Amino acid sequence: MAKVLICEIILKPHQFGLKFDLVEDPMARSNNNRATDVKDTVDNSLALARHSDILFTPLLDGGKPVLNYRARLLQSNISEWAELKSVGSEIDEETDIKYLRSLDPVEWKDQDHYAVMGLQHMRFRATEEDIKRAYRFRVLRHHPDKRQAAGEAVIPDSDYFACIVKANEILGNPVKKRSYDSVDPKFDDYLPPKNCASENEFFKVYGDWFELNSRWSVIQPVPLLGNLKTPREKVEEFYSFWYDFDSWREYSYLDEEDKEKGQYREERRWIEKQNKQARAKLKKEEMSRIRNVVDNSYAVDPRISMFKEEDVQKKLEKKLARQNAVKLKQMEEQKIREEAEAKAREEREKIEADEREKELASKKEKEAHKRAMKKERKNLRTICKTNQYYAVGDDEVVTNMTSVEQLCEILPLNELEDLCKRLSSLDFEESRDVFLDKVNVVLKKIQHETNETIKVSQNRNGHGNSNNQEIEWSHDELALLTKAVNLFPAGTTHRWEVVANFLYQHANAKNKKQRSAKEVLAKAKDLKSADFSKNALKEEANLKAFDLFEKSVKNAVAVESEATQRVNESLQNKMKSGISVEDTSVNSSDKLKSTETVENRGWTSEDQKLLEQALKTYPASLADRWDRIADCVPNRTKKECMARFKEIAALVKAKKSAQNPLKKP
Repeated sequence: MAKVLICEIILKPHQFGLKFDLVEDPMARSNNNRATDVKDTVDNSLALARHSDILFTPLLDGGKPVLNYRARLLQSNISEWAELKSVGSEIDEETDIKYLRSLDPVEWKDQDHYAVMGLQHMRFRATEEDIKRAYRFRVLRHHPDKRQAAGEAVIPDSDYFACIVKANEILGNPVKKRSYDSVDPKFDDYLPPKNCASENEFFKVYGDWFELNSRWSVIQPVPLLGNLKTPREKVEEFYSFWYDFDSWREYSYLDEEDKEKGQYREERRWIEKQNKQARAKLKKEEMSRIRNVVDNSYAVDPRISMFKEEDVQKKLEKKLARQNAVKLKQMEEQKIREEAEAKAREEREKIEADEREKELASKKEKEAHKRAMKKERKNLRTICKTNQYYAVGDDEVVTNMTSVEQLCEILPLNELEDLCKRLSSLDFEESRDVFLDKVNVVLKKIQHETNETIKVSQNRNGHGNSNNQEIEWSHDELALLTKAVNLFPAGTTHRWEVVANFLYQHANAKNKKQRSAKEVLAKAKDLKSADFSKNALKEEANLKAFDLFEKSVKNAVAVESEATQRVNESLQNKMKSGISVEDTSVNSSDKLKSTETVENRGWTSEDQKLLEQALKTYPASLADRWDRIADCVPNRTKKECMARFKEIAALVKAKKSAQNPLKKP
């Protein structure tokens, strides 16, 4: 028997070009009769193989490497058997035999396969080699043939060796092993408490839980909880990993029915659908369990509280730094602004000082020029007065006096000085010729400027050949236009149509002309841009006003004319006697002022407000209404108040009548 076992352990000699003879050991022969157990047989065979009585003779030169290979192979077999012996040494044989005999092959799904294989001390950490080794040991010890040879009664249909075979089938397949590990009955799916009494308790309780559940992670190695001194980066990495935890745990082992048992394809699909729904539900519960524990850990982790306080403190520091930066920037901007303002103020003060100096110098220059002009004018008047204004007769005195004043007003300083020098250095006849020549030059200059002004005004007003075909405006129409423009101010709806309608309604029946809004607008612009001081309308208005004034105050005008005549006569007498006109101008003006009368006083805005308030206060039902209104408006009589009221009423009525035609469809 020993020879047979040795031949199984070593290589066959003819395969390697060797031949050797086996010498049977007497000790092995004596033990041959007592080798009733497989273990004893293998031990004896190995003991025999260790002896140096194995004789061989290399037939080839390469026989030495083969000998070394045989030695290594023998050593490997020895090590394997030592490991098999170690597997058996970790198992209590009596307890193990009792457990195996209690197994029912029909209930294999509810059994602990690691305990069946004798790997309960390793469980999910058992490798493929560990499982193979354990199965070989189980076969050597519990195979039905071995037990029957030893005299044990074996029932083939209910023998526990079928459970060993099923356990090896599940644990030996990596997919089935993972499925069984996912529902390992020895794994505790407990939840740690939400509150911990101390920091050490937190790290102990939750640290153990995370370490226990790290076995389910697809990514290995798994970061652990750490301790109070763990850096913030590691803590954030830990919670980031567990919040995105990817578990390989699946629950196909708990499928109620095997889809392969279905007879039809539809039945198999239905079974697979039911199994997937059950697995998804269990998977969801598992992920919810892990997420709840991670949330609880994050909530009670003292490091997270410390990190949050640090973040708040950093945020406050950043805020203060930002505020300080803003204040510093504002202070710098304020400083720059103040410097700019100070610089601008200095420049402004400097410019103002220069302007004041220039203004003072200009003022002094003007005053000096004014004094010089005054001096030269006085000198000219004195020279002309001394020479009787260079008049040959009495009729020329007044004319030459007027010419002297014109010379004083028009001639510049240098010409006045030159004229005075020439007049003072010449005799009467020559100086008279110089004076008259100068007067003629000044009159021509005045006439030329007047003509140029009139020409420019006519060009501006557009009175050219292009408007010869335009219908001329009469004085009455111009007066009505002026009145309508004031009556209908800017902002009136369809203003120029209203003004044109007003002109048509209030024009004389003989000269009634329908003016368009465009013509009215053009004429209004001409009147606005024209020199009204030289306008014929103003001259006619002044003439009419004088006539009205003469009619209304005949007595005052008569007194004024007599006084004026007396003043003119006295002026002529004094001129004949050589008295200066300047001496008599003050007295004559005083006399004229004393004869002035005030008539047709205009209504001020204050008087108008008082009148309107009185009209609102006293209704028309009162008998003495206008007496009371006159008392409320100082310096106005009852007659003036009534006339003003009628005037306003007429204007309102005219305005309404001018606007009504435009409102008709």
